[in-house]
Amino acid sequence: MKAVIMAGGKGTRLAPLTDHAPKPMMPILDKPILHYIIALLKKHDFTDISVTLGYMANSIVEAFGDGREMGVHLRYFIEQEPLGTAGSVKVAAEKFDEDFLVISGDAYTDFDLGALVSFHKSHGKLATIAATKVEDPSEYGVMLLNGAGKVRSFIEKPKEPVGNIVSTGIYVFKKEILKKIPSGFQDFARNIFPTIPGQIYAKVMSGYWSDIGTLLSYYSTNYHVAEKSLTLSTK
Repeated sequence: MKAVIMAGGKGTRLAPLTDHAPKPMMPILDKPILHYIIALLKKHDFTDISVTLGYMANSIVEAFGDGREMGVHLRYFIEQEPLGTAGSVKVAAEKFDEDFLVISGDAYTDFDLGALVSFHKSHGKLATIAATKVEDPSEYGVMLLNGAGKVRSFIEKPKEPVGNIVSTGIYVFKKEILKKIPSGFQDFARNIFPTIPGQIYAKVMSGYWSDIGTLLSYYSTNYHVAEKSLTLSTK
């Protein structure tokens, strides 16, 4: 199965760190966060990877090249103007002939992507979202699910507590989703998911996930990885 990494964002909330480097190149300990994402994909047998780029694209291309040093094949799609999450994926995946996985280039996680794919195949619908539970859902898109994992509704950044299951920006799609995405700027949550009711499932994943979109989450992720590395080294 192929994968798409969405790595075109500017990361304005991480300024001034992102004034001179794109968010996917922000280091977690001694490696860019994009390195960890690629390594996770390879671990779960995703070796054919498309990467959508925008802000400071050349720095990413120069750092990772064609991917052979990490045992994968990387191809790049550079946006001349912002296309949004769905718009960029449409361009990167337009020649795919099978189901595919999409993952954000600004999140650190150890999710079992193989389990996510298996769940996607089990229900046979267009889209599967990797979900997680958070203590404060006010900055995320909350999902209400039925017992089988079917998404009943989305609530974007709720002001009142309605649930704590949120989207992580990791998806598995049937290739037919591409026909549902118009050309130009399109966002999955705002423009595409509302048009495919009944076709979206979510799997609440176990494991660690952190969106490094803010300075606080970025530094806390570094702390978590450092603590984990120290624990492993002393065993």
